[in-house]
Amino acid sequence: MRKIVIRDKKNISPFNEPARELRVMNKPLWLNQRDVLSSYCEQELEISDLAQMPDDRVETIIYRDNLYFDQEFVDVFIERARKLGKACRAAFSSEDKAISTHALLLQRGIRREHEHEDEPYVADLWYLPFGKDPNVRPLIIDTEPKEHGYYRVPSYMANESGDLTYWIPVRGSFMSIEHWVHLYEANCIFGLFARGVRTEQRMARDLGFKMRGLWRAMLERRHVLRSSVAVTVGKGTIIDPAATIIGRTTIGENCFINAGVVIDNCVIGNNVNLGQDVQLSLSVVCDRCFLPFRASLFMTTLMENSIVAQNTCLQMCVIGRDTFIGAGNTFTDYNLLSDPVKVFNRDELVSLDMPVLGGCVGHNCRLGSGLIIYPARTIESDSILFATPERMVVPKNINYEDSDHLKLKDGAKKHPRKYGAAQNEW
Repeated sequence: MRKIVIRDKKNISPFNEPARELRVMNKPLWLNQRDVLSSYCEQELEISDLAQMPDDRVETIIYRDNLYFDQEFVDVFIERARKLGKACRAAFSSEDKAISTHALLLQRGIRREHEHEDEPYVADLWYLPFGKDPNVRPLIIDTEPKEHGYYRVPSYMANESGDLTYWIPVRGSFMSIEHWVHLYEANCIFGLFARGVRTEQRMARDLGFKMRGLWRAMLERRHVLRSSVAVTVGKGTIIDPAATIIGRTTIGENCFINAGVVIDNCVIGNNVNLGQDVQLSLSVVCDRCFLPFRASLFMTTLMENSIVAQNTCLQMCVIGRDTFIGAGNTFTDYNLLSDPVKVFNRDELVSLDMPVLGGCVGHNCRLGSGLIIYPARTIESDSILFATPERMVVPKNINYEDSDHLKLKDGAKKHPRKYGAAQNEW
C-alpha cells in the first residue's frame, strides 16, 4: 500500500509550529503516524493538496499530517475498508460520545459536509483501493466510548454537563490537532487513559492474558499493576527501590528515578532524570527532561529537553520543548466561580464547557520562581517571565512581545527568538 501525506502548515499557538512537529505520547506526530502505518505501507508521497494525487491504480491511504490516530484505530479502519473494497473515508456518528465530547472542540478537520443533523462527521483520512476515485463513501468507525472519571471531587465542582468524567475511545483514538487543548486531550484522554482502559478490558476478557499477568506478578512478588506486565522499563534505566511505579507505565532507556518518586500510568521518555519525591500521574514526560525534587505533574505533557524545578505543580498542562519552569510555580486549573474555562481560538474567546483545565507554555521559554498562572492561559514560545512585585500573577495570555527579557539591554540578543508568530489561517 502507498500512503500520501497532505501537509498542513498551520502553526499551533503558543508553540508557533505545525502540529506534525509536536509530541503525542513522546513521539513527534509525523513519527507516530509513520510507525502506526509502517506494517501497511511501503511507499510515501507528500502533497499540499488532493489535486496533486497521482492518477494511477495503486492501493492508497491518504491523511492530513495534523491528525492523531493510534494503532487500534488504523487496524479497524483498514480492515473494514479492505473488506468493503471501495473508496471510503473515516467517519463518525454524531452519537459517538468520545468524538462529540472531546474531538470536535476548537477544530474544523472533523466535520459534516452539508450540516445535516443526521449526517455523520467525516475526517481527512481516505482509503482508495484502486487509486483516485470521485465516489468516496463515509465509513463510520465506532470508537466504543466508555465514560470514565478521573478523580472524586465535591459535587459543586461539576458543571451543567454533570460529574468530572471523560469519554474514553476504547476501540481506537482519532483527533485533529488544531489547538493546544487537542495535545492535552490526545496525550491524556485519548492516549494514556485509553491505553489504561484497554488494558483493563483485555485483562477482563482475555483469560490467557490475565493468567500470564498473574503468573508474572507471582514470580516477581509484586502486585499485577507493578509487575512487568503493566510496567515496561528500557535498557540502562536505574530505579531506586524506594520509588513506586504503577501501570500501565512505559519508561524509556537510560533514565534515573530517585527515591520517593511516584509514577502512576505515565509515559516516560529516554534519558529522563526524576529527583526525590517527584510525583507523576497520567502524564507524558518526553526525552531528556529533568524534574528535581518534589516537582509534580498531573495529566500534563512535558515535551523534550524541558525542566520543571522543585515544588512546582502542573495540572492538565502542556509544556513545550527546551523550556524551564522555575521553582514554586503554580498553574491553577479551576475557576473559583465554577464558570466554564475559556480559551482563545482563531482570535475568539471560546467556552469549552470544561470546569478544569491548566495552562500551556510554548517552546524555548523561561519562567522564574513563584508565579501563579490562571486556568487555560498560554505563554508564547521564546518568552521569559520574571517574578516581580508587579507581576506575580499571570491573569492573561502572554505574547512574545510581553516577554520581560525584551525590556533589558541586549535582551533580545541574549535570548533570540527561534519560533515565529502563530498563523491562525486554516
